[in-house]
Amino acid sequence: MKQFDRIMALYQADFDATWADTAPVDAVRFVVLDCESTGLDPRRHRLVSIGAVAVSEAQIDLGDTFEALLRIRHNNEATLVHGITRDQSRDGLDEPEAMAALLAYLRDAVLVGHHVGYDLMMIDAALGRHFGLQLRNRHIDTAALMASLERRPAGSDQQPAPQWSLDALCERFGVLPYDRHTAPGDAFLTAQVFLRLLRLAVRQDRGTLESLMA
Repeated sequence: MKQFDRIMALYQADFDATWADTAPVDAVRFVVLDCESTGLDPRRHRLVSIGAVAVSEAQIDLGDTFEALLRIRHNNEATLVHGITRDQSRDGLDEPEAMAALLAYLRDAVLVGHHVGYDLMMIDAALGRHFGLQLRNRHIDTAALMASLERRPAGSDQQPAPQWSLDALCERFGVLPYDRHTAPGDAFLTAQVFLRLLRLAVRQDRGTLESLMA
């Protein structure tokens, strides 16, 4: 328990001096993450796996990654959907251990995900169960960012902006959708999409953290 308390304290301390609104996007450490779970209700369902990869200096940093497989004690077909066998899930980390490791990895990174609200909801539920804590990190949703970068001018007679799925964004930017529906695979795909979105944002004079999140 003392080890967990230390990790919680270090995580909280990271936000005492975190990214300024004026920070250039290529100076910020982003962490692109994806979670897979047994269902969509954070009160009843549990995380199965978490995958994450950092983006810094406008590049994917393959030396800065996170992956956790969580222990699922009961057989559940949802684990098989994500390519995880029941034996693998039984050998995974207990939820408190996985959450502590995730916080130690994230620190004060700006979190990125596709429909990231779901991932944050599931992580916050797990953190609340064990530590009475919620994530403090700023976050960016790639679907919302794409929509804002393609915002139609007022009075435009164009069709409404599409509701971007991850598959649609991969197709738009020529990203091969390899290893879909696994947490590490989807995190890496989303990171590739996010790099393309960063370039679009910079071309639109949205090169600071505050303007990117506007």
